[in-house]
Amino acid sequence: MTKTAFITGATSGIGKSTAIHFAQNGIDLVLCGRRQDRLDALKEELDKHVQVHTLNFDIRNKASVKEAVDSLPKEFAEIDILINNAGNAHGMDTIQEGNIDDWDAMLDINVKGLLYVSKAVIPQMVARKSGHIINIGSTAGKEVYPKGNVYCASKHAVDAINQGMRIDLNGTGVRVGAVNPGLVETEFSNVRFKGDEDRADKVYKGFQPLKPEDIADIIHFVVTRPYHVNIADLVVMPTAQASSTIVDKK
Repeated sequence: MTKTAFITGATSGIGKSTAIHFAQNGIDLVLCGRRQDRLDALKEELDKHVQVHTLNFDIRNKASVKEAVDSLPKEFAEIDILINNAGNAHGMDTIQEGNIDDWDAMLDINVKGLLYVSKAVIPQMVARKSGHIINIGSTAGKEVYPKGNVYCASKHAVDAINQGMRIDLNGTGVRVGAVNPGLVETEFSNVRFKGDEDRADKVYKGFQPLKPEDIADIIHFVVTRPYHVNIADLVVMPTAQASSTIVDKK
């Protein structure tokens, strides 16, 4: 039977690559994002492989999240796989120099947004006693680095939510796991450095970073394991990376 995956943050990076990988492997898609033009383009690209439905909403708005999930047509209403991918980093300042608006954005999207979407989707999974949730975390959720403060805190929260979710859903038939990437070359650094492309480009210079396609391949592997197998928590870094602050750059 064809499965349906609900992917947040599907218009770029890991989310987009996961959508493409899933489509190529016959998984129907509900693609979520704030940029309708990108959603439309991705739907047009993937429609030839599978059924695709798009939802344009901001995960920071709990009313919009509920409205979007409730609006799903019958053929997309049963979500088998939830990929909580949407997230971002804003700024890279010391705690004493940090921008409160940046803090709010990271906590609202990375933590509260993940919770809002999960809350909207989990009940149907529990009712069917079936489903698989993958929370996209970060190595920043496993350690703290200089000027990472609130971003690291938000990803540590994702780590804790992932663990709590798995405990609370034990016995319901719903599997829960996390994939925690290290350095992946996406739009992430452009957003973090607020459009400073020179600064963003330097993050990935001198070594071979992970690609979004690498993480998409791993996510697909995780969600296609036999039912009795649950990959609960996976950390993946490029070979050149040993930690958030140790990268072998040439």
